[in-house]
Order: sequence, then C-alpha cells, then structure tokens
Amino acid sequence: MSVEEGTHTLADGKQLYTRTFKTDGPAKARLVFIHGFSDHVCTYGDFFPSLASKGIEVYTFDQRGWGRSVTKPSERGHTGPTTQVLDDITSFIKTVIPSPVPLFLMGHSMGGGQVLCYAAQGPHEVRKHIRGYLLESPFVDFDPKSKPSPITVFFGKLAGKIMAHRQLTNKLDPNLISRDPEVCKRFNDDPLCHDTGTLEGLAGLLDRTTNLSGGKIVIPDDAGEGGVTRIWIAHGDQDGITSYHASKRLCDNLQVKDKAFRTYEGYYHRLHDEPSPYKETFRDDVANWILARSTEPVEGDGAKPRL
Repeated sequence: MSVEEGTHTLADGKQLYTRTFKTDGPAKARLVFIHGFSDHVCTYGDFFPSLASKGIEVYTFDQRGWGRSVTKPSERGHTGPTTQVLDDITSFIKTVIPSPVPLFLMGHSMGGGQVLCYAAQGPHEVRKHIRGYLLESPFVDFDPKSKPSPITVFFGKLAGKIMAHRQLTNKLDPNLISRDPEVCKRFNDDPLCHDTGTLEGLAGLLDRTTNLSGGKIVIPDDAGEGGVTRIWIAHGDQDGITSYHASKRLCDNLQVKDKAFRTYEGYYHRLHDEPSPYKETFRDDVANWILARSTEPVEGDGAKPRL
C-alpha cells in the first residue's frame, strides 16, 4: 500500500488537498470518501490503509473550507451552499472515471448526508459510474444530545441568507466521538478540526438534515451503475451526534432493492475509530460489502435490476 498526496483544482480555481491510498496489486474496487464537519482526511488513521490492503483503492479530499484545503482563516467553513458542495464532489469524481474497476462513494457524518443528497440529485452522467453508496453515521438528523432548538434552527437558516459568509464556531463535544479517549483527545487537540462554519454553510447543513429527515429528498431506484441503486447505511446506537433512529427510518423508507442497515451496538459516532476489536469489525464490514458488489455482473446503463 502507498499514499499519494496532491491537489485537485476546481472550476473556480480553488485547490483541494487530496490523498490517494493505492493498493499493492491491481485494485478490485475504488472508493471516493467524503469526510464530515470540522474534519479532514488525515484524521482517519489506518482506516483507509486497511481498505487498500484488501484491494480497495481510496480517493479522498479535504472539502472546501476544511482541513488542508484552507489556506487562510477567512476560508474556514466557507463551503458554499449545497449546490457548491455537490459540484465539488462531481468535479473530484470526474478525475477517477471512467474505469473498468468498480467505483463506490462513501461519506461520514456531514459527508454522509452529502452523499445521500448526491445519490438523489447528482448528475446522471456521474452517478451511472457509481456501483454503490456507503454511509457511516450519516447526518440525517441531530441526536437529541446535540440537537439545537427550533428557534436556533429558524434564525440560523435566516441568518445564512442575510450574512452568508459570517463565521460561527459550533463546537462538537469530543467525548461523543468515540469510546476511545485517545481518539477524543486527538480530535479535540487537532488545529485543523476548527469547528468553524459560515452561516451559509451551516444553513445548508440544516436544510439538508431537514429535507433528509422529513423525506423531502427522494433517492431513486436507478441512481447507480447499471440503473441500480445500492446503499449500505451503518450507525452506532449510542451515537450522540447524529441520529441513529433517523438513519434507520430513512433506510426503511428507501424504495430501492439493494439496501441494508447495519446497527453497531454500543458504538459512538466514528465507527472506524472505536477501540479494538470494534473498529476492525466495522472496517471488515465496509470492505466485504464493497467487494461483494465489485464482482457482480452489471447490465448496461439505464437497465433495471433483475428480480
């Protein structure tokens, strides 16, 4: 396994920091991974290398406003609206398609909510290359421990339209991240996990959670390669940041044939960062779901799944 660092230049000239985790031999599958709020791709430890060791090549980038894609304080949290977020994901995915090696798209937390929106709203010419979608603790709704009041949500959305670029610190409780105290400390002490969003970006996040939890964002049954939507959702039932129950409800309501919801009993928010042997169980589940679908024959674009 080898790691390559680089940059990806967006249409407006903004450069994103990238990391690619290469397999030792020919890749069996490829994964584009979208990180969460106040996060960056260098916090995922040996999760990505573990996938690469199983034959899954991983492509990651620090989103606009986060991690090493920020070059000055005024850029912190400056993600733009949801349309910009999805356009940035499209731009990055286009660098790895087409290819005969199956491609998967995965997101964690806020990134999970973004991936769900992408499955519903992303351009067809890109989605037709995506074999499956994986969501880790997706931000469908807040857990009650972290949920803001309805008044805060209302005025937050209003302010996001009036003072779009105004920055606001919204600190996550690091003790809700993982049952591993070292993970919590490392996350809390990381200067790149700056907890700063713009009002526009936070309003976009609130809109996405409202629409996802309210069923207003509908994922079609033909949002993937071969005209099939394949979705795997994983959530810990002790997650104190994003809502386990909202994720389960969304999965139950999905009108697609290849879907699965995996409950991780006792797990917190970062399933890949729980103490051993729990994180290894999650990582194996991710790899097994991807590899099982990497060997399936896929019909031509636009074809419906076989019954």
